Amino acid sequence: MPRYFPDELLRRLRNDISWATLLAELAWPHKVREGQLAFLCPRCHECRSAVNPRTNLGRCFRCEINFNPIDFTMIVEDCDFVTAVHYLEPFLSRGRQRPNSR
Repeated sequence: MPRYFPDELLRRLRNDISWATLLAELAWPHKVREGQLAFLCPRCHECRSAVNPRTNLGRCFRCEINFNPIDFTMIVEDCDFVTAVHYLEPFLSRGRQRPNSR
């Protein structure tokens, strides 16, 4: 299993994977609240969160922690960085998962 990854792959994993897809694939509790995707924080287990579609970061407002899809997968799956990257790679082959947000 490779331990080094091209910068472009890591950028795409952080920026192009849809949080809705990720949360559904992980079977992680989430909902749309006031038009914004929210999820149960894997650290504090509160649902005081949101996903910023421009940055593709999830944020827990209680913990004040930002998560990208790689970070989130590492916590939820209790795995290391390499394992999370390998888990997420197939998401990219499904085509662009989230629209460009500017």
